[in-house]
Amino acid sequence: MTSFKDQLHPGWRELLKGSLDLLDEIESMLQAEAYLPAHENVMKSLSFDPAQARVLILGQDPYPSAVDAMGLAFSTARSDGKLPASLKNIYRELVDDLGVSHPTSGDLSSWCKRGVILLNRSLTCAEGESNSHKDLGWREFTDQVVSILAQQGVIAILWGANAQEVKDLFPKSDCIISVHPSPLSAYRGFFGSKPFSRANKILVAKGRDPIDWSI
Repeated sequence: MTSFKDQLHPGWRELLKGSLDLLDEIESMLQAEAYLPAHENVMKSLSFDPAQARVLILGQDPYPSAVDAMGLAFSTARSDGKLPASLKNIYRELVDDLGVSHPTSGDLSSWCKRGVILLNRSLTCAEGESNSHKDLGWREFTDQVVSILAQQGVIAILWGANAQEVKDLFPKSDCIISVHPSPLSAYRGFFGSKPFSRANKILVAKGRDPIDWSI
């Protein structure tokens, strides 16, 4: 079984070398219990080259169902065509914002290959229990990740209160903030917020390539 730290992209392993002991401690605490996502997917969001990162989308923690959790914030492993409610709303805004075709897959891995980091504040949870692992040390670890991304000039898309806890790490001009895309809050400012086109405008203004947001 590959350890959490060995799942990291080599670039992340170097950037996070001061946090690897904490990562080992978290993994040790989890050995005696079941959790989501599957062990081999826990560090999936950090398995891509950090040098390519241009945009961060920050979530709370994994989907609390085994059929959905896959290690990337808001992305789902489902193959039955059904989508989690938050992802449905993200896709609705994506289509309205950019006029792209409505995605048929819930797998957002293609975004990660183009420089989007889909990170959760906590990288594991107990099945059926959202935010159940928030006190295991994950927030301390992912705060380090976010701090590194901020220093690299990555654009932050922060949806909801959990994500917005890190907003002060970024210049206001590099931060796109709105309520969470969940059905409980999406109508209070998520719809119409145009996060995808806004992120691309900021990137272009910085002389960087925009993200291809198609799925």
